[in-house]
Amino acid sequence: MPDQPHNPIDPRPLGVTGILASPITLGTSFLGAGTSPGSADEAAAVELARAMLHGPYALIDTSNNYAKGRSEEVLGLAFSSGGAAEGRSIVTKVDEDPATRAFDRDRVRRSFEESCRRLGVDRLGLLHLHDPYSITFEEAAAPGGAIAGMIELKEEGLVDAIGIAAGTVSLMRQYVATEAFDVLLTHNRYTLVDRSALPLIEDAVNLGMGVFNAAPFGGGLLARGSASGANYAYTASPPELLEWVGKVEHLCADHGIELPTAALHFSLRSPLVDSTIVGISSAKRIDQLERMRQTDVPASFWEDLEALGTPPSNIAD
Repeated sequence: MPDQPHNPIDPRPLGVTGILASPITLGTSFLGAGTSPGSADEAAAVELARAMLHGPYALIDTSNNYAKGRSEEVLGLAFSSGGAAEGRSIVTKVDEDPATRAFDRDRVRRSFEESCRRLGVDRLGLLHLHDPYSITFEEAAAPGGAIAGMIELKEEGLVDAIGIAAGTVSLMRQYVATEAFDVLLTHNRYTLVDRSALPLIEDAVNLGMGVFNAAPFGGGLLARGSASGANYAYTASPPELLEWVGKVEHLCADHGIELPTAALHFSLRSPLVDSTIVGISSAKRIDQLERMRQTDVPASFWEDLEALGTPPSNIAD
């Protein structure tokens, strides 16, 4: 990989948190998956993590449960052996107990402690409450619930800012409305083929929250194209969605761009999105993303895309 800039590319404030983000944040949901401590595969994963920590973008996104904890462990190994370039930092998330599915105040604290131990840190700049699907919103908001646990960590100075990270829009709007969180992370619902998160994102921006938009490629379809028949947002793509994406591909060809570039720029161009999270599996992919980011997408493409009308998303909420 070529030498990267000393400072992160195009830093911008993440809401009112005081944290700086780049247009792209690197995701690590599969980092270290299936590797064993001390193995050659682990060493390769650590090298990739080092490339992220010394790459062009400010933030690296992980979670307590990514790759069953191996994502954080690999990032911790990379950080302990090579540090991070100036302005780069790791963002992680607390998750439900993998055995019991408990997700209360106590589990939030245990998850935070597990993450800190794996990463080799004592505190975090930003910590998300992640996928609180094993509990109701009312349980999360009750005394001793997950939200209380998040607020405690912030009040105790163990984290600088707290976020809410999940998919379901109706549920996320309830969490955002509490005004307890500093950052929103939504995924698969603000893309070329699904705009359902727009009201949620607008809610967050109106409250001064930072906004991450994850999975601009929909988990595969917008990276591989309609002919692949790839899933969108973890579920099978129906024929009408594949047909609509095929029309977008024709527009891309007419305007001299590729579908993945259009998908990435859909998120990058939004003034409501502070940073777009893209998962990567190789250092080469960082260079590819940066080339895509710098590609000019003609304004006429967006006009023609709008003329296609509402895309037939397969997401209900």
